[in-house]
Amino acid sequence: MKGERDPRAWWLDDDLMDQFRRQKSHRPSRDDGNWRRGDSGVRVVQANRTGTPFSRIFGAEPAISISTVPRSTSVWHFSSKEISDLSIATVAFTVALGFMFSNGVIGALNNPAGFIVGAARSLLTLAPAFILHEIAHKVMAKRYGCWAEFRADPSGLRFGVILSALTGIVFMAPGAVMVLGRTTKAQFGRIALAGPVTNVALWMMGATLIILGQLTGIRSDVTDLLLITWVWGNGVLALFNMLPFGPLDGKKIKTWSDTVFWIWLSISAGTIYVNVSLLT
Repeated sequence: MKGERDPRAWWLDDDLMDQFRRQKSHRPSRDDGNWRRGDSGVRVVQANRTGTPFSRIFGAEPAISISTVPRSTSVWHFSSKEISDLSIATVAFTVALGFMFSNGVIGALNNPAGFIVGAARSLLTLAPAFILHEIAHKVMAKRYGCWAEFRADPSGLRFGVILSALTGIVFMAPGAVMVLGRTTKAQFGRIALAGPVTNVALWMMGATLIILGQLTGIRSDVTDLLLITWVWGNGVLALFNMLPFGPLDGKKIKTWSDTVFWIWLSISAGTIYVNVSLLT
């Protein structure tokens, strides 16, 4: 029928996750007896995103094995789908944070300028914490030869924006980096650790600038506000992701190494302590 998509066209798409789901859905008709054999070296990060946003964050991580080999691309390659998903997630995250700084949609309607300023503040300080955290996972996974791309979670984004608009509280599952490929337990742990380490590094940059401003006197109310938001955003994101629950990074890291887990959990908690005691 004219206008219908050719069912064979998916072979030409650049979304390997979509190809994998299609292969999985056709498995009964193509199973040669080897397709379902498990392989402990094959990992999929959040390939299944069903359920409520709460279950996606704290629920069990899906364990899926595949026999296909991810395509080899540059570590810094971003597909059009990935760029689109990152952009959508960033906009939704920024809007939700704008509502948080405005105390919800009522506050935003009463003070539109305050909402815009809060959203701009979030875009400059908190969006980088989220984006660079996800890109760190992607880069580390691709260094190990995996296919890795960010995919937004539309229902998680809707839930987060609506919750923030109604309550002024941000609790959002914006999406995740999907990883397909053969990795050891240590490699998989390092892929997970890359996110919190990036946030700690970004926190250190912000903390250094705050201290330099205090020592030199080269500071302003605007830069103080932006830098304080920066260190709090990165500190909280690092500590939250180090929690050893569900698909959070902390659980993957703890499965790999208890020592590494406790070191980086302590470092992440330390950023919050320094924020409270020295920086704010």
